[in-house]
Amino acid sequence: MRPGKAAGFGRASSVLTTLLPGFSGTTLPHWLGERLRAGLGGVCLYAQNIESSWQLNDLTEAIMAENPHAIIAIDEEGGDVTRLFAATGASFPGNAVLGRLDDLDTTRATAAAIGWSLRQAGCTVDFAPCVDVNSRSDNPIIGVRSFGSDAERVVRHGAAWVTGLQSTGVAASAKHFPGHGDTTQDSHVSLPVVNRSLDDLRSRELLPFAAAIEAGCRVVMTSHVLVPQVDRNNPATMSRVFLHDLLRAELGFSGVVVSDALDMAGASGSLGMAGAAVVALAAGCDLLCLGTENTDIQIAEIERAVRNAVVEGTLGSNRVEEAMSRVRRLAEDLQAARAAAGHPPGFVPGWRKGETELIRTFSVQPGAADWRERAVGRYLVVRLEADPNIAAGVTPWGPFAAVAADQTAPHQSAFAAQPVCLISPERSALPLLQHSQPVLVVGRDIHRLRFAREAVDQLRSQQADVLVVDMGWPSDDRRYADVATFGGSRLMGRALLKWLAAPGEFAD
Repeated sequence: MRPGKAAGFGRASSVLTTLLPGFSGTTLPHWLGERLRAGLGGVCLYAQNIESSWQLNDLTEAIMAENPHAIIAIDEEGGDVTRLFAATGASFPGNAVLGRLDDLDTTRATAAAIGWSLRQAGCTVDFAPCVDVNSRSDNPIIGVRSFGSDAERVVRHGAAWVTGLQSTGVAASAKHFPGHGDTTQDSHVSLPVVNRSLDDLRSRELLPFAAAIEAGCRVVMTSHVLVPQVDRNNPATMSRVFLHDLLRAELGFSGVVVSDALDMAGASGSLGMAGAAVVALAAGCDLLCLGTENTDIQIAEIERAVRNAVVEGTLGSNRVEEAMSRVRRLAEDLQAARAAAGHPPGFVPGWRKGETELIRTFSVQPGAADWRERAVGRYLVVRLEADPNIAAGVTPWGPFAAVAADQTAPHQSAFAAQPVCLISPERSALPLLQHSQPVLVVGRDIHRLRFAREAVDQLRSQQADVLVVDMGWPSDDRRYADVATFGGSRLMGRALLKWLAAPGEFAD
């Protein structure tokens, strides 16, 4: 029997149309091709599925050949979270940098450049922008993915990003509803709790989503967070209060609601994948993002669980049909949007403004700029390398990515000539230093990481001449960030190298 033919209600493809799996490898698996022909909603691509632009084009064309209505989704936020450029690091600034620039035209243009890059690759839906208000500096999963800690700034730039991206015919997805910025936990590994009232949410977290919806955002992605003052029993992905009463009825969203990945602990930790899929559909999700390495067996289990829930009456067949209809309508609308936007440009889109404008977004503590003159081009680099943010994955970052991409540029070659000491949770030995020896420490989210804090403290105790650069989201007191760049993409690495090589310029 072909996949999907055993559905017990409506069209055979109804359940499949609500599913968006990931898969292993760089070519379309046979089982996934069969599922697409049977009506699978689409595919979510990750870095593991991409090895070159040519290969990616072949892959997306193969997906569309099996199902012209397939959604081809990807997490391409720009900055630290990138899939298209996971091998080299992104050549775009992330949201925190755009928020600090605070130029809406620049934000729109950056999002459009990302959109054209996705069009060239054959992707149709971007799981971006992140419109969470990063209200906690120790947030482990949002940080530089946010436009800022001020809700009004996130409102402005989130809407501009949506407009820029969708001008290219690619759908934007405002995430992570109703907001993942006020947490100190990561929903990939636990169920975060946001202790906010409904009025609190309306005054801050919900504002950027309302603005994105007003800007025409086609998709909203849920978050696996528990807000007990609003719904004490269900995380947002599985809460009808959030998805129907707030998102649909109050904010007026009529597009597709997509779940964050259901293989995350915040969603399926206690229910399992199939159970989480049933509850998320019942709550109001239309498209279920399943994860990174799904299998045919998992898809069959989810189909069976949904069919059983319909038969038992715990899930209405009309709810599944409604979800399927929204997903199909999105795919059809995007075909028209791509035609209206026209063909992608023949060149590779990228950042066109140079590094100087990015340097102006740095937070530089008093006296930090003077270190460049004292270092006189010779210093020890201490690289703090933690396990990567789960959302970002393993991606080249910062000045190290810039040097790997091009050692011939003057700023890159000067940095490449410096000795490097790698410090990680598994490798913590620091070299003995001479008194006042210049040391450049480069890391991300240093204040959140014990091994990183201890390394900085030890270096300072040796009376070395230490400059600490945090390329993540720094602490409010900047204790471990003499310089904060609010982003660690390859582009921001280039900007940092230019700053380091310019004593007397870009003063405090």
